[in-house]
Amino acid sequence: MISAGDFKNGLTVELEGNVYQIVEFQHVKPGKGAAFVRTKMKNIKSGGVVEKTFRPTEKFPQARIERKEMQYLYSDGDLYYFMDGETYDQIGLSEEAIGDALKFVRENDNVTMVSHNGDIFAVEPPMFVELEVTECEPGEKGNTATGATKPCTVETGATVYVPLFVNLGDKLKIDTRTGEYLSRV
Repeated sequence: MISAGDFKNGLTVELEGNVYQIVEFQHVKPGKGAAFVRTKMKNIKSGGVVEKTFRPTEKFPQARIERKEMQYLYSDGDLYYFMDGETYDQIGLSEEAIGDALKFVRENDNVTMVSHNGDIFAVEPPMFVELEVTECEPGEKGNTATGATKPCTVETGATVYVPLFVNLGDKLKIDTRTGEYLSRV
């Protein structure tokens, strides 16, 4: 159990049957009346953000979030299949559960499964990936003074905006959190 007076950014607590991560908190001691803790919390399953106020002595159970590395195997249209590298157990997740987390992930790449009480609620790709350009228009000479970009398609089918000097067949380093081009490899 953790009290509201001990809240920290990033802490996960169970509240009203949901799991929340504390995004922001503020201890407030008004001139008149009792102190309180004002928080902004994100529901980690639905993604919604709520603001709540608590007394500093209120206690909440701390949520245990497990992270496990698994290998992305393949998709059969409806489900995406992952394998545990230690036990070789396979699980299938629906497209709704995954969202666009696999936008930059190839088959056989490792991802991190995030779960609470065995219920997987998020798939985290690696922070940076190296992908090959499969479709790209050639850049025009002399058109680089403004730092212009052009759209290119990488081997996973995602579109990335890259500088004009990037060509078909180049390997790119991409930040999966923002989807931005970082460098050529």
